[in-house]
Amino acid sequence: MTTIKKALIYSALAVLLLFNAPSAKAQIADLPRSTPEAQGVPSKAIYSLFDSLMALPRTEIHSIMVIRHGKVIAETYPAPFKPEYKHTMYSCSKTFVGVAIGLAIADNRLRLSDRIATFFPEALPSEISAELADMTVRDLLTMTSGIEPDWNMRNVTTQWIATYLGKKVEKPGSTFRYDSICTYLLSAIVQKVTGMKLLDYLQLKIFNDMHITDVAWEISPEGYNTGGWGLHIQPESLAKFGILLINNGNWNGKQLIPTQWVKEMTSSQMKTNGDDYCYQTWRCDYPGAFRADGALGQYILMIPDKDMVVVITECTMINGIRQRHLVWDMLLPHVVQGPLPESNEYKTLCKKTSNYALSAPGGKAKGKCLTACTTINLPDNRLCWKSMKLNQEKDIISATITLTDGVSMSMSFGYRKWITSFTNAKPPYSVGANGRFTGIPTEFSVAGSYAWTKGSSLQLRIEYTNWVTAVDATLEFNGEKVTITAQENYSKEPFTIIGTIE
Repeated sequence: MTTIKKALIYSALAVLLLFNAPSAKAQIADLPRSTPEAQGVPSKAIYSLFDSLMALPRTEIHSIMVIRHGKVIAETYPAPFKPEYKHTMYSCSKTFVGVAIGLAIADNRLRLSDRIATFFPEALPSEISAELADMTVRDLLTMTSGIEPDWNMRNVTTQWIATYLGKKVEKPGSTFRYDSICTYLLSAIVQKVTGMKLLDYLQLKIFNDMHITDVAWEISPEGYNTGGWGLHIQPESLAKFGILLINNGNWNGKQLIPTQWVKEMTSSQMKTNGDDYCYQTWRCDYPGAFRADGALGQYILMIPDKDMVVVITECTMINGIRQRHLVWDMLLPHVVQGPLPESNEYKTLCKKTSNYALSAPGGKAKGKCLTACTTINLPDNRLCWKSMKLNQEKDIISATITLTDGVSMSMSFGYRKWITSFTNAKPPYSVGANGRFTGIPTEFSVAGSYAWTKGSSLQLRIEYTNWVTAVDATLEFNGEKVTITAQENYSKEPFTIIGTIE
């Protein structure tokens, strides 16, 4: 048996173990797996890409999947992440809404030319301007509503639709203004015309056929899926969705989305200062490629001329064009039409993909400042932490963090390793919208790692592995006072909390 065949067998066994693990969802191993070389891609090009993505500054890679000809040829979930963990997708959610609109049109429930005002008579202002009356479904799809975006609106009111439609409207259909509330309105329209929430409609129309079952979507205070953000889904389900689109809506021989709609929603509709915008989808600067694109670096990259899909979930504070160009420059030039000879590089790829891990804090295993069940009381802070109870036994620190809403999060921190726990405490979230997390399952997976520096400085790192958030907290002990310097992975600056030991 050749080395490459042995490696493929070991890889398949690993996937099978994941498939049968108690915590895993069955759908994570649905797509067929193959070696890169069998699909015309050199393994070295893939692990060079993965190495480069992992090395990016101010970036945490949570998952990468590479698919060619409908087969997964490489995937990695750097520890403590796992394939079964869902991820919040920010504006990557919008492309799913674009599909739902096309399905509703195909069902004769909707037209691109339909006027927005007709769907929301109860939310219209007392005086309707000609511009508001002219706004259409197509204008929302292309982000040309004519309304100046107000990203704080969803944070300060629960009446999103009425507040939005009450704003000044300039000529719709002319000026591109990226706005998640446009997509929220589209989600509400789908619910109005189908009698089903957007997610339920997608489940009925495409997800059931694709075996995408472990999926959720945030729900607004008005009872609609948030649309422009809030999709909570596994990486492999994102890969399936990408395959569906590059196959023009066809899934295993069944036409789930009309071909013409896929072509229309992935074609350039509006010129912007960067890449062209389509219907809730972006064109790419790589010829023919298009993408679903979410904040902090959530991507489904679809490259039809290579019959490839690349999925990336992450939390990055740098411009995502760097990630995309790594794919264009390090991977795509090496893709060929037919299979490549077997290569020992595949064994290197397998080893690397199983060993990638996010950095744990550096330092020593033991410090001087923790007694049994040290309790720290905290003032008001943006993490909403009310108190921390810490205890160290050997190379594990146990913690109970109580939030201001009364929910407690019990977890463990490993030294130079990650320990995963589960909690009902909600993670910090960069979206401040009213009703956030509504519609999302209440159990979150949370991984912890620690290290001591200088004896009195405790570094804690918390990764919410089925969300997007991480928190770094350095605790400086000084008598009865504890100075905590903390920072979320999506924030630009740390902040300080002064706690008191009980």
